[in-house]
Amino acid sequence: MSAALPVAARSGSDAEPLVSVRDLKVVFKGSGASGRAVQAVNGVDLSVSRGETLALIGESGSGKSVTLRALLRLHAPRRSSVSGEIRVAGQDVLAMDARALADYRGKTASMIFQEPLLAMDPVYTVGRQITESIRRHEPVSEADARKRALELFERVRIPSPERRLDAYPHELSGGMRQRAMIALALACRPQVLLADEPTTALDATVQIQILLLLRELQRELGLAIVFVTHDIGAAIEVADRFAVMYAGRVVEEAESRVIVNAPRHPYTMALLRGRAGGTGAHALARGERLQTIAGSPPDLSNLPAGCAFADRCDLAQDGCRTLEPQAVVLATGHRVRCLRTDATGAGPVASMAAAPPAH
Repeated sequence: MSAALPVAARSGSDAEPLVSVRDLKVVFKGSGASGRAVQAVNGVDLSVSRGETLALIGESGSGKSVTLRALLRLHAPRRSSVSGEIRVAGQDVLAMDARALADYRGKTASMIFQEPLLAMDPVYTVGRQITESIRRHEPVSEADARKRALELFERVRIPSPERRLDAYPHELSGGMRQRAMIALALACRPQVLLADEPTTALDATVQIQILLLLRELQRELGLAIVFVTHDIGAAIEVADRFAVMYAGRVVEEAESRVIVNAPRHPYTMALLRGRAGGTGAHALARGERLQTIAGSPPDLSNLPAGCAFADRCDLAQDGCRTLEPQAVVLATGHRVRCLRTDATGAGPVASMAAAPPAH
């Protein structure tokens, strides 16, 4: 990822968060021979203010996308259980009935999916999908809805917008599809934009264009953005704050500059060491070999006692495998879930608490 863009500045808003998540848990019901349930998200707390971008970062399977989809209640109730509290723009999302949920999706909060070609309906033109979304939420005519769709295409800089409105998803390039997906997500002027790996399938040049576009639209519209990515370079370029996820938990959260320059959790340090070039105390220097994290993430249907990262952690001690770390807030503004010291040996970064019985 190019480092051409500066690190995003923190919004600094002291207003009540537009998005507030408390003790979120998502469990997928067991199937197959073992029949064990999968604890995909386990006690996540998050908040995002208007005009702020929060990046959820971590390896695949850490719970980022599951958390994001929970904010829109996209998990099938028959196959999953979602508990805790999700409040968006003052609304209790988990208490919504079907009608309220349909009004909420697209109007209050909307999502940019990772692969627009799969997210869009292949049998309808892109323009029709946008106009139908607008007319679902607002009492406007077909002509007025199409006019707004055209304005959205112009805003996201799709060339020849009038012609592209009548194109089918497969007729657009990857970059144009992603821009059309952004236009669809913004069609009903939502307050919260959820972006699930929005640049993963794009080449580096188009990635930069999409990230710049998201930042520009955020400034213009005052959006709160939750940005899911495994690419720390992309997160640095757009996010005000990072929430680093591992095994369904947020293990570290702070302003992006603070985490890049002074990470306190061993997992965050390891992620930064695996990033070529860039800035920050733990970024890989030019000429050094990329460093990977040994081992694999734990089985979420059979989590170990103690810290889930202990078996992969260079700083782990015996207590890390028997005691579960509790999240604490440090003087630096970090919220960290770790029993060990930071890389500078400055002292413990969290308190110890007895771990629950192993699954």
